[in-house]
Amino acid sequence: MSQKIFKKESFSINNEKQYQIEFKKAEIGEGINLIVEKLNEKGEYEIVQTPVRRLNDSIFINWDHPFDGRIIFDE
Repeated sequence: MSQKIFKKESFSINNEKQYQIEFKKAEIGEGINLIVEKLNEKGEYEIVQTPVRRLNDSIFINWDHPFDGRIIFDE
């Protein structure tokens, strides 16, 4: 499994006033076995259940606030 680390600065606000981060399918595949992990105060990753949306060649992870984290995915 591969991972991609992201920073809270990578999030943007969508039309529903939620924060989202965009990944391209070319980067992470279809996102079928996608795991989202949030970096906590202890510097450890914890799994979070977050809405994932797909549109054309993009996959969007939505959350109510931006956070540092990573996604784990099949290549």
